[in-house]
Amino acid sequence: MHQLLLATRNSHKTREFAEILGPEFELHDLSNRREIPGTEETGRTFGENASLKALAASKHFPGLVAADDSGLEVDALNGAPGIYSARFAGENATDTANVARLLVELARSVPGARLARFRCSVALARQGEILGIFEGVIDGTIVDPPRGSAGFGYDPVFQPRGFEQTFAELSPAEKNRISHRAQAIRSLRNAVPARF
Repeated sequence: MHQLLLATRNSHKTREFAEILGPEFELHDLSNRREIPGTEETGRTFGENASLKALAASKHFPGLVAADDSGLEVDALNGAPGIYSARFAGENATDTANVARLLVELARSVPGARLARFRCSVALARQGEILGIFEGVIDGTIVDPPRGSAGFGYDPVFQPRGFEQTFAELSPAEKNRISHRAQAIRSLRNAVPARF
């Protein structure tokens, strides 16, 4: 079994990682590790932010550390909210506030221009060194009004290509089969036994 520390205190994210990684990984997060400080996301890309978080946590933990950064890119908003997805409506914004701002911004843009994608980068580090970065992308459209009660973040307004449901209307198992984060995590899962 592989031990892996996930550099997050987000329980939703930890649960998704655990479900996708499966039983061959013993996953822990930062919930009970107050000695590991949070990391400011000063990178210009998802990969840079994921690397910053993984590197910082790996200096306090002897084994493998993973961190992700992910977000929504909307074509009509020139790729926004992008790396600012979690704080699109301001620092410490709620999911509801971020979604509301997104829909307001889209209402001001070209009608019908709702193409978007979720992008995820997962960085794997050990003792201050990046071992790999794993990527995932899923295309779709933004819907209004929001639909569904599952998931988190922008899930109620993101309808993946080829589906009639939003991420928030899909079962966790179905979302974990197709999502951007699932793609990146599966790449990490396949790499760990072979390379690390």
